[in-house]
Amino acid sequence: MEITEVKLHLRNEEKLKAYATITIDDCFVVRDLKVIQGNTDIFIAMPSRKKPDGSFKDIAHPLNNETRQMIEQKILQAYKDMLAGVTEQSGKVEKVKEVKAATLDEKMSDLERSLESKFSSI
Repeated sequence: MEITEVKLHLRNEEKLKAYATITIDDCFVVRDLKVIQGNTDIFIAMPSRKKPDGSFKDIAHPLNNETRQMIEQKILQAYKDMLAGVTEQSGKVEKVKEVKAATLDEKMSDLERSLESKFSSI
């Protein structure tokens, strides 16, 4: 069994950090796995349904620890990669804003000099 795709949908909540969808062997999809910030670490919660008594029951889950670890590792690596990409993109956006601001400042200075020279001759 191989996880052939991991899709993440980031959330901006205190504990819930993302929803994950995994594709297994390019032929089976499991949706709504959760990336949860626990007290000490981030972990993966399997998709579940709330029962009438208020408890939760997993809808899908691995049958052994080896499979659970493989799923967690793939999702957590994708999550870390996505965060690194978001941070990198954010840094690129900030640099573009800085360049645009500097360019705008230069153009404003040029315009001010031009207006000063025109008005000084009046």
